[in-house]
Order: sequence, then structure tokens, then C-alpha cells
Amino acid sequence: PVIDLNIIENEVLKIDNTEILPIDLLHHKLQVFGYRIGDFSHVTDANFIADEEKAKLKNSKILVLNALQITKHISHFNLEEAIELALELNAERTYFTHISHKLGLHQEISSKLPPNIFLAYDGLKISI
Repeated sequence: PVIDLNIIENEVLKIDNTEILPIDLLHHKLQVFGYRIGDFSHVTDANFIADEEKAKLKNSKILVLNALQITKHISHFNLEEAIELALELNAERTYFTHISHKLGLHQEISSKLPPNIFLAYDGLKISI
């Protein structure tokens, strides 16, 4: 097969007229990227974000963030960590994704979330 490999660095990349800002994250010890595109930010498979990278995410209109389960996890934010980070980043709306069965039932967990923080679900449509 012919492969056109594009290495992504921690710098703005542009596809047509769309600027994409990589966000450097850690998935345990593995460096991964989240992304901000305009007012939409997506962070999944992460358990650590340095302060200078958090600054890139602050005040998004929409933040999608992983919240794997209730208990601590080696490579993902748990619910408590995700809520704390969402509040710090101050997005207009935050949606938790990358959720396991260990998080609990949708209705039960949703009732415990701060305002403007929601559990994502299959088929969810988000508009900015």
C-alpha cells in the first residue's frame, strides 16, 4: 500500500481553512493529542494535562472530555478528576465520553453533575 504519513507536532495545523490546535496530553506515560477546533475541544484517552496545555482549552464553548469510571484509573480521568478539570477549564458545556460500565447508570450520574456538565451518549448531536 501507499502511505502518506503526516507527523503531527504540538503546533497549529491547517486543513483547508480550518485551524486545528493540538493539545499535548498524557495517557499514562504515552504522549497523545487532544484537539481544539475553534470553540470545540476534544480530549479523550488522557489522565494528565500540563498547565500550559490547559490554557489552550480554557473557555471553549464545547469540551468533550473522558471520564472513564468512578475509581482512579492509570491512564484516564475518573469522574471526580473530570469534573474538577471541566470546572477549571470553564467551557460553556462539557460532555463526558469514553465512559465504561464502571461509571454507573446515566440517570444516576447525570443527577450528580454540576450545571453545564453532561454525560455524552450514542447519537448525541452537539452544535455550537
